[in-house]
Amino acid sequence: MNNQNKLKYLSVALYVFGVVFIVGVPAMMMVIWPSGWSWSPAQPEYEQMIMGIYITLGVFLLRAAKDPMAHASLIWFTICSSIVHAAIMLVQALVDSTEHANLIGDIPALFLVAFVLWYLMPKSNIIK
Repeated sequence: MNNQNKLKYLSVALYVFGVVFIVGVPAMMMVIWPSGWSWSPAQPEYEQMIMGIYITLGVFLLRAAKDPMAHASLIWFTICSSIVHAAIMLVQALVDSTEHANLIGDIPALFLVAFVLWYLMPKSNIIK
């Protein structure tokens, strides 16, 4: 896929992930599938902070969707932070049996976000 097509799809992915972070993450954590997206036992204060961070990131991803290359560092931050977040959660889910549902919930979702954005991001813009 050439860079022009990647940029078009990157804009779409940024928009979709932005909306998912704004609406989907809170919905999954609170209503749709709490066991796969939050903690056991519940930690409402921490969960509110995580939702706040992801909602904020979602707003900025929506802005980045309009001109991805002007927001390359934000996109690379999203890729790297998603990998780090998912990797830490993966270890926690493997060690703590109460967190096993995360293995099919938010952990693969974060790895998916990282992979899609990494694949679509033109590699000439890797931060040095």
